[in-house]
Amino acid sequence: MIVGLTPIKVNGQIESDELSVIVEVDGDPYQHKAYIEDHHPFVEVVEVYDTLLNAIAIKGNRQDIEEITLMEDIEKTYPVRTYHTTNVNTSIPFLKDPANQLDKPLAYNGEGVKVGVIDTGVDFHHPDLTSSYEGGYDLVDLDKEPMETLPEQGQPTLHGTHVSGIIAANGNMKGIAPEADLYGYRALGPGGMGTSVQVIAALERAVNDGMDVVNMSLGNSVNGPDWPTTVAVNKAIEKGVTVVIANGNAGPNNWTVGSPATSDKAISVGASTPPLTYPYLFDSFTDKKIPLQTLMDSVPWSLQRKYPIVYGGIGEKEINDAKGKIVLMKRGKIPFEEKARKAEEAGAIAVLIYNNEKGPFQGGLNDKGDEITIPVASLSKKDGEWLLEHMVQKNKWMATEYETTEDKMAQFSSRGPVTISWDIKPEIVAPGAAINSTVPGGYQELQGTSMAAPHVAGGAVLVKQAHPNWTPEQVKGALLTTAMPISDEKGNRYEPIDQGMGRMQIKKAIHTDTILHNPLLSLGKLTKLKEDVTYKLEIENVSDETKAYHFELPEQEKGLRWHFPKTFTIAAKQTKTVPITLEVTTSQRKKGLNQGWVTLRSDETSYELPYLFVNKEANFPRIMGFEFGLQAFSDGKYEYRLYLPGGAKGLTVDLYDAKTLQFKRTLLQLEELKKGLTEGVIEGRKVGDSGSYLANITIVTENGETYYQQVPVKIMSD
Repeated sequence: MIVGLTPIKVNGQIESDELSVIVEVDGDPYQHKAYIEDHHPFVEVVEVYDTLLNAIAIKGNRQDIEEITLMEDIEKTYPVRTYHTTNVNTSIPFLKDPANQLDKPLAYNGEGVKVGVIDTGVDFHHPDLTSSYEGGYDLVDLDKEPMETLPEQGQPTLHGTHVSGIIAANGNMKGIAPEADLYGYRALGPGGMGTSVQVIAALERAVNDGMDVVNMSLGNSVNGPDWPTTVAVNKAIEKGVTVVIANGNAGPNNWTVGSPATSDKAISVGASTPPLTYPYLFDSFTDKKIPLQTLMDSVPWSLQRKYPIVYGGIGEKEINDAKGKIVLMKRGKIPFEEKARKAEEAGAIAVLIYNNEKGPFQGGLNDKGDEITIPVASLSKKDGEWLLEHMVQKNKWMATEYETTEDKMAQFSSRGPVTISWDIKPEIVAPGAAINSTVPGGYQELQGTSMAAPHVAGGAVLVKQAHPNWTPEQVKGALLTTAMPISDEKGNRYEPIDQGMGRMQIKKAIHTDTILHNPLLSLGKLTKLKEDVTYKLEIENVSDETKAYHFELPEQEKGLRWHFPKTFTIAAKQTKTVPITLEVTTSQRKKGLNQGWVTLRSDETSYELPYLFVNKEANFPRIMGFEFGLQAFSDGKYEYRLYLPGGAKGLTVDLYDAKTLQFKRTLLQLEELKKGLTEGVIEGRKVGDSGSYLANITIVTENGETYYQQVPVKIMSD
């Protein structure tokens, strides 16, 4: 099967006769390379993969490529799952030298450490990156220049350059590790899109290039520990590479972490806030406080006194009486920048856009934002409707006030746990909101766990520089062991599946004398009336003297009884595994996720260890990642795949007309499906008529429960 299919573009036009592809092969890939060079002289073998993949990358005429892919020894590839970008101001000094950390200055800058960024490429001509950039590879165009996608090549990208700047910018802007050797691996092409095989091939290249640390600010929606990219990440770590992965931007709901952040060996990163000043509207009479989310590319919201608010609808009509006032508008139809421009032309002092559906939203003013000189912010539907009723219709004025905050979880940050393995994710958090960094042609503020992960990757680089002989397990353990649990505005600690061990503290990780190698206590799924679960915690004393440790007994909870070892010692440079046993009376605990914290102490240092177990059952998604489309060069065959974390007794996929929702036909029926990946091929004649459909996926579990998911599907005949 062909994977990583990339038509060559010339002057922005696709040349349909030439292709760049990656194919997985059966047997020795070097023998396949020799065979192709002997028998297909017009096909270029660009790369051979033999570390994480068994594959070759080839370029050539479409007809020649098709002939090669039909050979018997071309193996079925890993599922081609689409990946995308999970779409350094005050955050870096905040992490490198906060007032509450060690007095000793941070003496490390990343020198001598190699860090690879698997992403959309990197603008290696950017003046802040030229001194750090040492090379890389383009897995989209299959060449040695991993430049971001340019406008003439398709939808341009900037994500990889932004991520690279956070790690290793060394110019007007300084990254976490400005003296590190930076390598870029372009696995995501126009629009930030790519395939799982391109990602795996990029990771293999990074391993073979000798990277010490790799950052992957990318992912998909499949929450499972055995997706192929997750498996490849684990193999890379086993070969000595520390891999840092963004947790995803599908929060705040649980079970939203996606592969490959589901890897149990990688460092999975969620997003917290750096020190930020937030504007909010405040009405003292009603004690109403409305937070504002400034749109991307908007000028800062800096109003200092009260202003009246007028209503501008959705922006279709001219706005009357807006001069010197705030214009409130509803989201819908008209682009944000057009709404803002119309309000500005009417003399408005600022614009508020409220959601047309439940909850808040994030948005941007695109490339035209620099033409708009007034601030533009978003509101939730609830807050917008409140303003309309209590301020606009009653001709009242509203004040802007400001609040400075830090170390709060970003709402967009994906939450755990991982299905099947029940691992706690994320494992650590770092600033990912309002992060200014390098982009082609300058600088831009972005937010996401994509921005949090490179902060941690940079932290890993500094730990590796300080301790060059440490393994990936020790680097990860040091960062997790010394992370600081964070709390919400009310002082309540965020749950383990929100923050893992907490916010990264680089200095403490570098100078730690203890490494907890598996400090997130994932206790699994409990099904019996009473169960004893034993977790083996591995503790390494990296100091030069014997250290004593003991656990604090947590407050007694109904249905839980902890058994910890008595005070114990670990000699200098030694490791000990200690058992922690939890007795659970499941009938006295709530069904689903049960989580909390236990405390380990050594001298004056305390380590907060999160724990989690699933009681009986959990409300995790039962259907994920459904894909359906034509199989490449297959003479009209279609392939399908989906992920079933709990398996299924039966599965049915019914097609409905996308417009009328009228039932058309049943596409697929399967029985007795195991946990994990389900995939297969359907003959074209069995698929039916072309058209746009809504696929209704129904599964029935072993317990007789029924679950549904609807996914748009297009069927196109050859």
